[in-house]
Amino acid sequence: MYICSMELANDNLNQDPRLEAFARLLTIMDDLREKCPWDKKQTIQSLRHLTIEETYELADAIQANDLNGIKGELGDLFLHLVFYSKIGSESGAFDVTEVLNGICDKLIHRHPHIYGDVKADSEEEVKANWEKIKLQEGKKSVLEGVPNTLPALIKAMRIQEKVKGIGFEWSEIEDVKNKVIEEFSELHEAQQTMDPEKIEDEFGDVLFSLVNYARFIDVNPEDALESTNRKFKSRFQKMEELIAEDAQNMTEMSLEEMDVYWEKAKVLLRNGK
Repeated sequence: MYICSMELANDNLNQDPRLEAFARLLTIMDDLREKCPWDKKQTIQSLRHLTIEETYELADAIQANDLNGIKGELGDLFLHLVFYSKIGSESGAFDVTEVLNGICDKLIHRHPHIYGDVKADSEEEVKANWEKIKLQEGKKSVLEGVPNTLPALIKAMRIQEKVKGIGFEWSEIEDVKNKVIEEFSELHEAQQTMDPEKIEDEFGDVLFSLVNYARFIDVNPEDALESTNRKFKSRFQKMEELIAEDAQNMTEMSLEEMDVYWEKAKVLLRNGK
């Protein structure tokens, strides 16, 4: 059964406002590509950095829990996806129909517990089946789907999630904690060698093991670090304000003197001031 056929979309176009809105976007994209000097000039390569920027703007809106902002940024990303599909159709490489049918076919194939007779009652079983199916599709490695250009912290988390899907995972959290301690010890030993490359290598192992520990305690390390970044920035800027109010020059203060203002800033921010 062809679940995501264009025939189904055409039959329901007048009844479903979602399909009508998508058709409207496709029509506008056709107009822009034909008539707008800037849009006519764009290529898949020129759009790449703009798409990355839009994705980060969406991430910012999600971090801020700005639902209206999320709605707007999702629209921008929809535009980019339609833009790529339009450019692809002009060269005969692919069009939006092939793109959408491709993802529909992939989702159906990779969810045999929904569209087939495979049983999967838990999230972990679904993930395990997903990775096995990808290997059956011809992928040579479980890690093929991890983009090389991902930020390192997110990439570490995705790598660990991927290998977990085929059972390469610690069974007890105590083992993960011991691994963190072991890696810290190895970093300390590397520092004694004064070898920059070895120190960097061991420090990377510490970070990787901490990401693994974060997963075991259900913490997203990227979100946790970003929260700490924002907290530190807020406290530091409040400290700067307090120092300026007292007509002090921060560059001439000792760490101990600045720390007094740091503690004041923490208290004020905690009290919502």
